[in-house]
Amino acid sequence: MLSRRHFCCSGLMAGSLLTLDRAFAADQCAALTSERQAALNPDDALAKLKAGNERFVSRNMRNCDLLEQVRATSVGQFPSAVIVGCIDARVPPELVFDQRIGDIFSARVAGNIINDDIVGSSEFATKLAGAKLIVVLGHSGCGAVKGAIDGAELGELTQLLAKIRPAVDANKDAPGDHTSKNADFVQQVAITNAKLAAENLTKTSGVLRDLVAEKQLAIVAAMHDIATGRVTFLE
Repeated sequence: MLSRRHFCCSGLMAGSLLTLDRAFAADQCAALTSERQAALNPDDALAKLKAGNERFVSRNMRNCDLLEQVRATSVGQFPSAVIVGCIDARVPPELVFDQRIGDIFSARVAGNIINDDIVGSSEFATKLAGAKLIVVLGHSGCGAVKGAIDGAELGELTQLLAKIRPAVDANKDAPGDHTSKNADFVQQVAITNAKLAAENLTKTSGVLRDLVAEKQLAIVAAMHDIATGRVTFLE
């Protein structure tokens, strides 16, 4: 038979665990400060995103007080990473990486292409605002990639898709039909496009190139699977 003392001790233990859980949750939801950002290195920033995506795919996302984060970041922002992603409605970076207000800079453009505006934004986010990591995030079934493969033309979109053509041309020896109906070819072009975009950031920007050389910044490419939510970081 369980004693009264056992119940008392069990209650105290449960209370202590609840307090620890609340403290852990509060720390997980705390907005990044200048000091916390400065303490991170590029590997820390990458690990933070990987852990967030794992929470996303395992349905264990953080439940944070967003209004409290609004108040905490109202006088300054100190994100740890920049996500250069596609405008696709199925790939919202804050959700995919389970990040909250003030955690990341998010730059979105069809096909996650690199242009002068994206480069300039990345320079601001890293050199001036202190982010430690840039992730170029492509995704499966990308409509912009399909359009580039098929040579689609529509207003200013034509010029945007032209920036994806190098990834199409780089896969000219790939097996199968080189059309948007070939899912394997679309995926391979999307992977190449993300990698080339990541490379173009340092080719285009001396600011970013110097930060990488000084090990203050890492730039990586990744692919999001729209069917599973899983993000795979590319070599």
